[in-house]
Amino acid sequence: MAEQLTDLADDRALLGRTSTAERVSDILRSRIADGFFPPGTRLPEDGIGGALGVSRNTLREAFRLLTHERLLVHELNRGVFVRVLTVEDVEDIYRTRILVECAVVRGLGEPPYDLEALGTAVEEGRRAARGADWKAVGTANIHFHRELVALAGSARTDELMRGVFAELRLAFHIVDDPRRLHEPYLKRNHLLHETLRAGRRAEAETELEVYLTESLERVVDVYRRRVGDHA
Repeated sequence: MAEQLTDLADDRALLGRTSTAERVSDILRSRIADGFFPPGTRLPEDGIGGALGVSRNTLREAFRLLTHERLLVHELNRGVFVRVLTVEDVEDIYRTRILVECAVVRGLGEPPYDLEALGTAVEEGRRAARGADWKAVGTANIHFHRELVALAGSARTDELMRGVFAELRLAFHIVDDPRRLHEPYLKRNHLLHETLRAGRRAEAETELEVYLTESLERVVDVYRRRVGDHA
């Protein structure tokens, strides 16, 4: 933990002069999503507050915000921990993804669509795979789906799914074979991107629903074997 806190201190510059609980929560959310604080990790108030140079009250408010987002959990007399998801949590995350992401594609309107950011995320995943960085492939996959959601042009939907994708990363960090989990997404993301480029919106929606349903089965299978039904 001492090494992590030293590294976390590098993020102090991100706070600037307008340090707020929201900005602290942004930093911690990103660190949790990147696996810097893995699921089950206890977050020490004094250490993190000192690393970021913020007050205990500010940090506690940031913890409260992230608890509301279901990324942290407060355990009485023990402290604050990065949440460990259950299989039921993972299933609920995917139900939300299917509802929202398929609705975004369905509502795209007439082509052409602005898919530059989506294509960038596809290439990001390919570069990571060439370097055998499977954790980065997983990150690129999240970026792909965030950019897909962004096609709706809705700040509220973006905010909702930011939390959903952050929760999803908690499940990814439990997996002990990231290549097996993430490699299939490379081809699926490329196919979905190409289908949208061709303007075949209905076909893309069908592909996406099948994609997410199969992804749910894959993640749950891996996750259940790793943490069980009552993590």
